[in-house]
Amino acid sequence: MRYALDGIRRRPGRSALTALGIGLATGLVTVLLALSAGVQESASRLATASGVDLIATSANTSLSSETFPPLEHAHGVPAGFARADSNVATASPWLVTSFVFANSSLDAAANASPSGSGIPAGWGPASAEAVGWIPGANTGLDAPTVATGPGFSNPGDPHYANGTYTGTFTHEVVLDDGLAGVLHASVGSVVYVSVQSLPGPASVHAWFGNATPFRVVGISGPFFLIPSALLGFFYLSEAQTLLGGAAVTDDQASVVLVHLTDPSSPGADQSALERAYPTLTVFTLANILGAVQSVVDLYRTFGTLIGLVAILVAALFATTVLTMSVDDRSRELATLRAIGFGRVTIGRYIVEEALLLAVLGLAIGISGGFAGAFLLNRFLVGLLAGLPSGFSFVSFDATVVLSAIVEVLAIGLAASALPAVQAMRLPIAEELRAP
Repeated sequence: MRYALDGIRRRPGRSALTALGIGLATGLVTVLLALSAGVQESASRLATASGVDLIATSANTSLSSETFPPLEHAHGVPAGFARADSNVATASPWLVTSFVFANSSLDAAANASPSGSGIPAGWGPASAEAVGWIPGANTGLDAPTVATGPGFSNPGDPHYANGTYTGTFTHEVVLDDGLAGVLHASVGSVVYVSVQSLPGPASVHAWFGNATPFRVVGISGPFFLIPSALLGFFYLSEAQTLLGGAAVTDDQASVVLVHLTDPSSPGADQSALERAYPTLTVFTLANILGAVQSVVDLYRTFGTLIGLVAILVAALFATTVLTMSVDDRSRELATLRAIGFGRVTIGRYIVEEALLLAVLGLAIGISGGFAGAFLLNRFLVGLLAGLPSGFSFVSFDATVVLSAIVEVLAIGLAASALPAVQAMRLPIAEELRAP
């Protein structure tokens, strides 16, 4: 090892560049591995903490679908699921859709200028995601917490009125803090909601004529189950009424979130519900996490290919530098052979030098990987609004660190092979006679 240290010390610039090259490759792979581990770990942790044990959708629906076909008779699902499976503690139908929101300030501006000419530039309704649900049907589920305001006044769904849709229209809405910020709305504010988009300022006045006013009864934090920073929550029947048509006549929802009393054997509950409801497909938490795992595995495969290219480049670079080092010291190595050092010993010196450079590269790569992953996580968290508290895109575990160590050892051994053989096969007499 002393000979390897001496070789590195005598060529500090070349050695530093070699260690840096190895470090960059190691850091890149470390960041990619930490990213895939972080997404998987955060998704698993949040899914487990959500209280969602099963998700029911329309039949033949895939978890990879961007939209879910509507399922019917949503208000009867909680009682029906409980009858079909006594282990069902909660069955909450959710209607996930998009609405267009606007505030009362824009309404006042539209009334003052029906042609739209007086509406300030940049003012306009905001399109956002919406969830229609039955507030009291979410027991055991990690529903968004209302941070400000009283929240919904009724745990049921009064407008539904046993399917007549003639009950009290509460006109209550809970906004997440992102949408509340866009609308400059607070608890008690009135916002207007419609399914109609807005082609331009001249249509604003007419848009308000067809929009429905809602009173903000709460401001919530972001909600991880819906990947949106702009989100509004409504009573299920009132969201259905806004959509109109089949949404009301068929009592439609998008999914049903199920919380089990005993979640130890969700497969049995899955089978029981699918037998009772052949028009539905039921997914377990394992199915959901499996879908996440498939996406992560795809990314990890892509990252592995990038990492292999980086490792190959680093190994070729280190091989070139070590070969040059052997050429520079050819007479010195021949002298060592002449005074009794064996071929294996000479080869070991080269391998030790390569591994020492790899260890220096490991120190650079691990520290650089940690710093790079931290900065990347900070950037992504800031870029993607609406993420839940504690969500992290990166995670450093034993697997990530062990992979970095194995990678560095592989680079060192691969890089030393050719130079070591070259050093072991140096012709002693020719090298010593060379000018």
